[in-house]
Amino acid sequence: MLAIRMQRNGRTHYPTYRIVVQESQRHPLSGRVVAEVGHYNPHTKETTLDVEKINFYLEHGAQPSSRAAYIFKKNKIKLPAWYKDRAEKHAVAKHADKLRKNQPKEESAETTETSAEE
Repeated sequence: MLAIRMQRNGRTHYPTYRIVVQESQRHPLSGRVVAEVGHYNPHTKETTLDVEKINFYLEHGAQPSSRAAYIFKKNKIKLPAWYKDRAEKHAVAKHADKLRKNQPKEESAETTETSAEE
């Protein structure tokens, strides 16, 4: 199965990305790329996409990664009906009852002294 994903490029501490079509079992840096369909620079937000190639591979079943799909949506490329966005993750605290914010508020020292004087 084919995947449309981002392949890191550029120099140290200044990445740029190629948007490539590649076999899904391959590592993005393996070098075996079916087609290069664009590039993305996260620092300048510059994006160059070959819309015809992207639509061709999407029609033929290539799975876009979540980040590639986000870039496609931003550039108004219609994703197929079968593509499902990843569900947003919601953090759940373990042992929420032990968190400080969930503990009952302690009475301040002043209120205990005033009640003792009365």
